Amino acid sequence: MEQKISTLSRALVLDGQVSLAVIDSTSLVREAERRHSLKEGSLTVLTKTLTASCYLCGWLKGARSSLTVSLSANGDFGRISVLGDGDLNLRGYVQNKDCVKGKLGAGSLTVVRDDGEKLPFAGCVPLVSEEVGENFSAYFQESEQVQTGIALSVVLEDGKFVRAGGVFLQALPFANEEARAFVKNGAARFQAYLDAGEYDKIFKELGVEKAETREAKFACRCSEERVESLILSMGEESALELLKEEGKISVHCEYCNADYVFGKERVRELFKNHE
Repeated sequence: MEQKISTLSRALVLDGQVSLAVIDSTSLVREAERRHSLKEGSLTVLTKTLTASCYLCGWLKGARSSLTVSLSANGDFGRISVLGDGDLNLRGYVQNKDCVKGKLGAGSLTVVRDDGEKLPFAGCVPLVSEEVGENFSAYFQESEQVQTGIALSVVLEDGKFVRAGGVFLQALPFANEEARAFVKNGAARFQAYLDAGEYDKIFKELGVEKAETREAKFACRCSEERVESLILSMGEESALELLKEEGKISVHCEYCNADYVFGKERVRELFKNHE
């Protein structure tokens, strides 16, 4: 039975030399699919980006922190973007929603992490593969100098989404050559478990009795209140001028596909209540 929440579970393996993370992103992705109505190829590439971004969010410190991940390429999908925070709230979109199949093409992967305590860290690497996981591995190696093995899974049956997940292995600074070789070659050995949704077997095979588990979910920060604040920041004269030209003020959130529409009476009332 599919669980109703997505989870990120972490543990140390190989005598504490390797960090292991296993993500069940099924529920997270199902909500993204519901909001965006994606075709198979577009759903797959966004799913893998959301899963990898969830792993990155796991290293952040609370809701004040933030993550921005962007895959900008000249291929079929266009821009793929994900936002998240340290509480594992994520949302994202793919520019072209209608790809049944497609290629990333040439471009770059950009990651911006902000712990809310100092200047944000930004890293950008060229895309090295059509596989999302390989591009994130390259990012960790080149931008953060951390060897990382990644396996990502998206299961579709008759074109319908079934489940998604990922395995992430990172060598700690003091890891020996054997541990580093395991990270380099080890993630793929768990692909069958990922595809079957048998996440517990990954921990069992590596001798993990108890892992730290956290909930992850699709959640967007957009709201009517935020849109109201945006309209108020325009000033009444500019807002009424826009209403005159367009007949309404519309705001669309690409990340969760929500639309906010304000008509003349509502805008007038909004400014009246804030006099």
